[in-house]
Amino acid sequence: MRHLNKIATAFCGLALGLVALSGCEGADLYDNDTPDWIAEKIDSINNARQSHEEVLEGMHEDVYTIGNTDFSTGWWAAFSKYYVIGENQKWYAQFNLNINPSAPNTYKNFALIISSDADRGATDYKEYGAIRFDNQPSGNSEWGDYIDRSKVESNLTFETDTDDGVQKLGGKVTLTVDRSRKDSFVVKMTNGTVTKTYTQPTKLVNLNADATDTNIRCYLVPEGSYIDFLASNIEPIGGYTSAQDKQPVSMVLNNVPEEVPLGSDLNKAMEGVSATVTYEEGVTAIVPADQLYFVSAPDMSTEGEKNLVVVYNKTFKGVASDKPISAQAKFKVVLLPTSIEVTAKPTYRKYAYYTSTATSALTDRTLAFDPTGMVVTGTFPDGTTATIDNSKLTFSAVPASEGTHEVTISRGTAKTTVNVKVSPSTATLVTPSPTTLGAADNSTIWWGAHLDNDVNVPIGETRHFVFTNYAGANNWNNWVVVLRNAAKAEYAVVRSDNYGWGNGYSTALLSGGQADWVTWLAAMNGAKVDVFVTNVGNGTADVQAVMHGTDGKTYTQYYLGISTVDPSDLNVDFTVDGCHLVFGSSSAKRHYVHRR
Repeated sequence: MRHLNKIATAFCGLALGLVALSGCEGADLYDNDTPDWIAEKIDSINNARQSHEEVLEGMHEDVYTIGNTDFSTGWWAAFSKYYVIGENQKWYAQFNLNINPSAPNTYKNFALIISSDADRGATDYKEYGAIRFDNQPSGNSEWGDYIDRSKVESNLTFETDTDDGVQKLGGKVTLTVDRSRKDSFVVKMTNGTVTKTYTQPTKLVNLNADATDTNIRCYLVPEGSYIDFLASNIEPIGGYTSAQDKQPVSMVLNNVPEEVPLGSDLNKAMEGVSATVTYEEGVTAIVPADQLYFVSAPDMSTEGEKNLVVVYNKTFKGVASDKPISAQAKFKVVLLPTSIEVTAKPTYRKYAYYTSTATSALTDRTLAFDPTGMVVTGTFPDGTTATIDNSKLTFSAVPASEGTHEVTISRGTAKTTVNVKVSPSTATLVTPSPTTLGAADNSTIWWGAHLDNDVNVPIGETRHFVFTNYAGANNWNNWVVVLRNAAKAEYAVVRSDNYGWGNGYSTALLSGGQADWVTWLAAMNGAKVDVFVTNVGNGTADVQAVMHGTDGKTYTQYYLGISTVDPSDLNVDFTVDGCHLVFGSSSAKRHYVHRR
């Protein structure tokens, strides 16, 4: 606008000069003899003054942040407020989308989730689906039973989720969800560079349990990015958040160490601590250690439990607050040993690994060390000795390669070692019962069919399952592997589409998803599949899959290091979800992969 005013002033001066000139010559400035270039310039200025953006009516400040500002937010870990949109309404939202400059995956932006008028997790909660800002026709850039992907248009299309260009999605985004039309439903998201639209030529069906409630809810979910929300024309559940400065109200401490070595400096010991500060209007922010004040009571000069008091005195905008806030935690100051030694060997010192086509390219594969049964004794500065709990020790990883490997055990600066032996596993082909799992028409619901008997996997061994997979309509409508003990307590459940759950799943190393999910899903209907389950012998299990698609391509998947496994009690079950499996394929030999 500053430059526009300068241009306008210059042309006004020129016009005045022309008026004076015309007065001298008796001419009329506004007659048909006015130079064309002046008229064109005036038109250009008028056009520049007019906004070509859609007029956003009724906007209110709604200023808050969704996701971690260090780009660490995973999928389904952070959510915006709920925005309830009634029939015949339009929802406008504006926000800044912050893209991680060092993470190029195209899916690391945000998704709009459209749901029934209920909270996530509620009995009545149902989803129409999700629309992500990136557009990848062969990937999962939209999903849901009520989203027709053929109705999506975008001026930026990615072929795979590793294409260049995700940075183009960043910046100020305007989102429109339009229910104002009688016979259509429209979503538009644009940052001025990239525009994506979804135009459904029918109204949304009503998914609410109460048929008189015709509202929908919308909310945003970032992944590997974060959103600075700015404004909305619909007041969200919980109310708007203004952009005015806000006083701190409370805080919660993160990453407080359980133990600190005797003689440590308090600030140095707490440099990894942060605080989640809640301000007025419910706004939150993560505050790092260098903006916090730490006090230990009693002080750090003696061993024992300490009360950590943390004080913070800044507003949301970083100026001095009216009054400081504080939070407390406990930690221990401990005397560390000068030396340690293994006085009882670990129970399990023989580990195994299996290499299939799925893992043959891994050059730095490692195994976790299992300290079960091991006793480590420490010697302290005063000459006394004591057993050190294994949970206080750290261990080096074990290479997944044949041979005897030395594991380094540490407590502070004190170190010792113990040896474990690693061997390649032998795979045994198993044909379970029943040989057909799930109805042939894929009508079996989730968890609706299981093997007659779980297949036990002894320590150090691998069980090999071969089957033909008949896929359903979605990525998850394919084979599912269940790892559990004899009492049916689950270690983990893993699926064919790079997803799983269970206590042991969180430690697993995942292969990642397929480059082209649509092609993969089509190829899985009739695919010949080899699944290998290995009892590593260190309290973990590995699941590897080699999927030979009907398109002639081989797809792979692995879940390595599934933990919480009792090595003496590992069993395998299969289940289905809108698909079916036929074990004992005649092509087993052709697809059998075995490495020694």
